[in-house]
Amino acid sequence: MKLRIPHILYENKPLKWISLTTASLITLFITSLIGVLLYCYIAGPPLLKNDQNTIFYAQDKSVIGEEHGGENRYWVELEEMSPAFISATLLTEDKRFYDHFGFDVKRIVAAVIQDIKAMAKVQGASTITQQYARNLYLSHEKTWTRKIKEALYAARLEMFYEKDKILEGYLNTIYYGHGAYGIEAASRYYFDKHADEINLAEAALLTSIPKGPSYYSPYANLENAKARQSLILHHMKENNVITEDQYMTASQQTIKLAPQSETVVAEVAPYFQDRVMQEATRILDLDTESIRSGGYHIYTSLKIPMQEELEKTVEEKIDPKSDIQIGAVSINPETGGILAMVGGRSYTDSPYNRAVQAKRMPGSTFKPFLYYAALENGYTPATTLLSKPTYFELEDGTVYEPSNYNGYYAYEPITLAQAIALSDNVYAVKTNVFLGEETLVETAERMGISSDLPAVPSLALGTASVSVQEMVGAYSLFANGGVEVKPHTIEKITDSYGHVVYERKKGNEKQVIDRDKAFVLAHLMTGMFDESLNDYMTVTGSSIANQLTRTYAGKSGTTNTDSWMIGFSPQVATGIWTGYDENKPIVKTVDHEYAKDIWATYMESVHKDRPYKTFSPTDGVVGVYIDPDSGQLATPYCPHQRLAYFEEGSEPTTYCEHHFPGDAPEGSLPNPPDSKEEKEKKSWLYDLFF
Repeated sequence: MKLRIPHILYENKPLKWISLTTASLITLFITSLIGVLLYCYIAGPPLLKNDQNTIFYAQDKSVIGEEHGGENRYWVELEEMSPAFISATLLTEDKRFYDHFGFDVKRIVAAVIQDIKAMAKVQGASTITQQYARNLYLSHEKTWTRKIKEALYAARLEMFYEKDKILEGYLNTIYYGHGAYGIEAASRYYFDKHADEINLAEAALLTSIPKGPSYYSPYANLENAKARQSLILHHMKENNVITEDQYMTASQQTIKLAPQSETVVAEVAPYFQDRVMQEATRILDLDTESIRSGGYHIYTSLKIPMQEELEKTVEEKIDPKSDIQIGAVSINPETGGILAMVGGRSYTDSPYNRAVQAKRMPGSTFKPFLYYAALENGYTPATTLLSKPTYFELEDGTVYEPSNYNGYYAYEPITLAQAIALSDNVYAVKTNVFLGEETLVETAERMGISSDLPAVPSLALGTASVSVQEMVGAYSLFANGGVEVKPHTIEKITDSYGHVVYERKKGNEKQVIDRDKAFVLAHLMTGMFDESLNDYMTVTGSSIANQLTRTYAGKSGTTNTDSWMIGFSPQVATGIWTGYDENKPIVKTVDHEYAKDIWATYMESVHKDRPYKTFSPTDGVVGVYIDPDSGQLATPYCPHQRLAYFEEGSEPTTYCEHHFPGDAPEGSLPNPPDSKEEKEKKSWLYDLFF
């Protein structure tokens, strides 16, 4: 017999369970709330000001800079602030500020709904109290621990301070860019007025800045600042904070900015310190305000003696009357740590960092990436191509004709070794076309070039725009055997309590390019300084070769507007760019030598106290002496011999047939000239360069 359960019993049982669960949850919530409030009461009122300095350290742990949280700050009362500014800030940042207890529940719910719809975090819900708590006491890390602490601090602020006092503290500590903290400092900096003197248009403009102090700075991006100012004024009108007439007047009012205050220049490596700050914002996911006043200790890769030497060399080598500019970076090729950096002639005149921010055409300094790709595709140092004027018909039907420096050509085959030492453009473009233009793009990107690179024949001659930093970082792979390095300034960061919040990981480096080929190319790049070849050919580094006392590898590059020199030892990789900000042509008789001269003097100085170290052959290469003209194995009768390295199995196996003792057999090439005069007459390289 089937038992029938009364319907009323069936329904009441779950209802009873639900009511008990609800009661338990309510009890738990009330208990937790009482516990939180009790904790906040016992903890007492938090301080409303927090001035902690962030300190930068060089590699030797000496202090190179200090970011003062208390610099350019003025504390003024609410009554000393423009009412228009207060209204604009409240409406923009937290319009229900006076109606909540530190947390805007409606805003939180709305933000959650928007985030769910977008399936991403698209809207914030922090109140002024929460922002003030975060700026004063906490980092901006996105963790639950930080969010809980922020909530507790916000509750304590609301528990112990009046709303006006919290708002006053917030408006006196928020960052407005250019080192200005608080409304009084910002009013003085941007308008040379006190906080109670700014008008509605100026108030709306200042209110726009904290969302992104760099992006909305009227000095750096007036268009962005004006657009956000207009949005804020419209918002004020729509919410009846201002009238239609006030809106129209403020919208049409011309903004008169005060002359920008003189930049306070860091005494040690100001361009480098700017780069440290930029890198720290990315690593910690914080804005500059939080880092400046966060009490961090940032340990960098800078070597002060190298920085001082680089700055001194720049000052000594460049004519003080010239307005040519410079970007220079020196890197440890083993780690990628930036050892020295110069971003311009004068940081006071221009804090624009030409070593990092500027992108210029590298010219022939781009060729090593091409020739590494060539080694991967069957080339050897002895591979020959004909050097003469050559036309290339492109896919779109246009004709491209590269030219060599001053229109000189060999008019006979030259080797890869010669092409690098002489910087032959025809050889480079032929190789790029032969390999396929995408090959060079892929190879350069693999080595760390992140700038946009067009896959065209002329890319072999460095017609894309790149930064000095990324070029030197990529060259480091040739110096360290092909191991990936990322140029960086920061090694470690600790918080104000000494806890490590970031430390660069070491080990497990990625092998990006082949070690043997990296060594072969590095050795080929020493050819630009080989004075033994100067009797019959002029290598591109001949003007500085006599200054160098140890083995370096490198490549120079020149365009109409840019002059480059990048080179390295196993210990240091350095790149120098010189040119004009306005892209005017460089003067070839003067300007194009600055980069080489600075590089040679600096590299010799920083290696003076270092142990002598040369490029060590890898296990997979063999060294043989070749005749530079033919690329064949040299004989005792070859007047010019050079040690060249080949991957094992790719070295030449036949001896030079160009040079013989006594009279040359019929049909052979002439004997090597006995005198310098004859050498000059018979060498195509003499015709090429003289």
